[in-house]
Parts: sequence; C-alpha cells; structure tokens
Amino acid sequence: MLSEFYKPGELPISFELYPPKTDKGVRSLMLQVEQLIKHKPAYITCTYGAGGSTRGRTLEIVEKVKTMFQVPVAAHLTVVGSSVADLRSFLAEAERRGVDYIVALRGDPPQGETTFKPNPKGLRYANELVELINDEFNELGVLVAGYPEVHQEAPSAEADLENLKRKVDAGAQVIVSQLFFRNSDFYSWRERCEKAGITVPIVPGIFPINSLAQISKIAKMCGAGIPKKLFEKLNQKPDDAEWHKRVGTAYASQQVNDLYDNGVPGFHFYVLNQAEATGNILSSLNEHKAKKKSGTPA
Repeated sequence: MLSEFYKPGELPISFELYPPKTDKGVRSLMLQVEQLIKHKPAYITCTYGAGGSTRGRTLEIVEKVKTMFQVPVAAHLTVVGSSVADLRSFLAEAERRGVDYIVALRGDPPQGETTFKPNPKGLRYANELVELINDEFNELGVLVAGYPEVHQEAPSAEADLENLKRKVDAGAQVIVSQLFFRNSDFYSWRERCEKAGITVPIVPGIFPINSLAQISKIAKMCGAGIPKKLFEKLNQKPDDAEWHKRVGTAYASQQVNDLYDNGVPGFHFYVLNQAEATGNILSSLNEHKAKKKSGTPA
C-alpha cells in the first residue's frame, strides 16, 4: 500500500524525473539517479510532456530506474488526448514493465492550446482515471496532485477542493502538492483539506530553483506565486545561473526545514533531473533534524 510509506515517525522522500529526448540524455539521467538513490527514496516518479508526448519514454525510464536501482517507481498518466482504450493499454503496459504506482492527472492541454478538450472516447477528469485504475488495475497504487494556490482553471478554492476530494474518494492513496514557495499557502490549504475530510497523506512538492527565467515560466504556468524578496534576491544577478542555484537551494532548504517542524508526512522533490541541489537540501534537513534532536537551536 502506497500510503504505508507515510507512517508516523517516518519521513519518506520521493523524486520526480522527466524523460530526456535522447539516449545520451538517458545515460546522463541514470548517473544523476545514482546520486539520488544515496538518499534512499521511497519511490521515484517520471512525468512526460504536455498532451501525452514522450509517454512511451516515461515507461522506459521508470523500468530502467527500477531495474538498475531496485526502487519502487511511479509513472505519470494524464487523460489528455487519450481514449479509454489508450489508457487501458498504457496501464497494462505499465503493469507488464513492473511499474508500482500511477500519478493520475487530468493533464495540461497540448502545446499551443489553452483549453482542455477531452477525447470523445476518453475521460474528462482525474477522478475518473483514479476510478478506472482502482476498478481494473488495482495492483497499482495511485497518487494525485493537489494545488495549495488553487488550480488555475478552478472557478474557486472551494471547487478546487471538491475536485481533490473526488479524487481521494475515488481511491487515491496519496496527494502530492504542486510546487509552492510560501509555506503559509501549504499550511492553510492542508487545514482546509483536513476540514473537508481528506485523511490521506498530503505531501509537499518542493522545487529547487535553478534559474530565474525557468522558475518565472514554470510558476506562471502552474499559478505559483514567487515571494517578492525571493524574486528580488534572484534578480540581483539576473544572468548568473550559479547565483540562482545557490539562492534557490538556500530558500528550498528553509522551506523544507520549516515544513519538517510543522509535521509534514514526507517530501516530494521536483529534481529537474539534477541531483546536486536536492542533495544539498537534504543535507541541510539532516543537520536541522540533528539539532532538533539534540536540543540545539536550529
């Protein structure tokens, strides 16, 4: 059971990869995963491009990761552009390749499109995909996404929370949050989830910033606000990638330490196929935990 990773007293971590476009990129990724494995993740997930592009490569990556490193793996799956038959085919292939879990998503529209258009023979919502998995592929554990700052297409925070509750009621075992940069947003959202009767683990998704341009684009796409002080600090050296990495790693470390102090069940890192920043954040967390345990001021 996927949720069993998140027992009281445990603090499991997980990492999200994306599929490289070339075989050389895959080889490079495996070297990064080799470094990430040293942190003993509970599982590793792999996403794919908007509209379902690179979906086949996703299965190749998770199968390779599991074979090489003997760690549980999760494949992302969206309903965008797929018939129910397509989804069944993917899920059957995922089981055949030894995939353990599915991250069940509605998904973003294909590149160049602004609105979601369901396949006439497909599904409309992520909760329907969760139902399909639990009805027909119930050996696969299911994770779903949640949005501390509200999904951009949701008409209200209440409607967004109702959508999340439907996914959980359909059988989702774990919620992983979209990236966020204000822990207060996560805490208030978590409280609303609990009041709505959501009892599955709610895992914060952490994004170590690599560049100002990149995070500005990603934050806009997913509706995540960048705190003014963080943006100003990154913008002190707008073209210095190393500066952005240092600032981003330090900021994410502060986030993670505070989240740990406030009782999160684990962490999910959007690692961008790079191990260094996440490794530094986890080293900071281990130091923080040690200080807390010894009674030393953190």
